[in-house]
Amino acid sequence: MQQALFGGGCFWCVEAIFLQLQGVEKVVSGYAGGHTNNPRYDDICRGDTQHAEVILVDFDESQLSFKQLLDVFFTTHDPTTLNRQGNDVGTQYRSVIYYLNPEQQQQAQHTIEQLKAENLNIVTELSPAPQFYPAEEYHQNFFARNPTQGYCNFSIPPKLMKLRSKFQHLLKAE
Repeated sequence: MQQALFGGGCFWCVEAIFLQLQGVEKVVSGYAGGHTNNPRYDDICRGDTQHAEVILVDFDESQLSFKQLLDVFFTTHDPTTLNRQGNDVGTQYRSVIYYLNPEQQQQAQHTIEQLKAENLNIVTELSPAPQFYPAEEYHQNFFARNPTQGYCNFSIPPKLMKLRSKFQHLLKAE
């Protein structure tokens, strides 16, 4: 089992996407990259901790590669907008890949360079994985438990449609 640590806006959205992928065993929403120990959601929302909303993904590399995770990550959020995803604005919503080993760093850097070669202004932060802090329990698996919640109903279905249209071959059997 391998792990990956991504931030691509609201963790409810990113979590909902990655939970659809075959080989993903677990996704935990949380916080990373700031200067506050044991941050809480209210701290993050104020924007003064410098933590990003992130997901920690446990995946089976025999079913799904880190490169495939990168492809899904870059396709399902906007890596060209600094500190913003849709209506969510602030450093906590930044696009970030926290690599857990040198191979992840190399693959992520290569993918970013490829996207920049396509004249995309990629602002995704690439940094060594810092301390990860799981978010409060009510944030875990939020979309699955709250599919009709207003924000979820507005923000997540378009991302899932994009995932299904481009990565059908990577999805769990229904």
